[in-house]
Amino acid sequence: MLSYDRLLLENKAWAAEMVADDPQFFTNLAKLQTPEFLWIGCSDSRVPANQITGTQPGEIFVHRNVANLVVNSDLNMLAVLDYAVNHLKVKHVIVCGHYGCGGVQAAASRKDFKPVLNMWLRNIKDVYHKHEDELNAINDDTARADRLTELNVMEQVKNLARKSSIQRAWKNEQRPDLHGWVYSLKDGLIKPVFDMKAGAEIESVYEIDDL
Repeated sequence: MLSYDRLLLENKAWAAEMVADDPQFFTNLAKLQTPEFLWIGCSDSRVPANQITGTQPGEIFVHRNVANLVVNSDLNMLAVLDYAVNHLKVKHVIVCGHYGCGGVQAAASRKDFKPVLNMWLRNIKDVYHKHEDELNAINDDTARADRLTELNVMEQVKNLARKSSIQRAWKNEQRPDLHGWVYSLKDGLIKPVFDMKAGAEIESVYEIDDL
């Protein structure tokens, strides 16, 4: 059996299990999508949003990229954010990183990962540069990478707050709250590291008045 054939077989088994538990599962799922959460997570295959939060299909709107970045020029992420905030009316946006992130570790190194990855990892290098004194004071490589993971999540949450779509929703509807979490591969637990309530103060240069 080819590896992808196993995926198709597992899909059939999963669909049958869902229907056995709830005959109307897919009928109801097809009617409406009303998630309360937008999840911006890492593409790492070990960090699936639904499984680690115990949620069902339809409960979390998901965007994933390498090292869970909120980049101002990433049209894919911006389109997901716009749809989630303005059309799905999500109440919470979660940026979830994870310890042991290969993207974070790569950005902390001085290796050449060729043009495209170098450009993407530059966003994390900028986080390192911003917190360089704190990070360089940590002697243990693993502990330093873990702290960079946390700081990266915090900076991505701040990047969200600088977006016009978020500021407009804050002003007009007092939502969504923003959350920065880090998932541990060692024990499966999520650690909250940063929050910004709707309407939180941001740097004045990023504030937009005429929303």
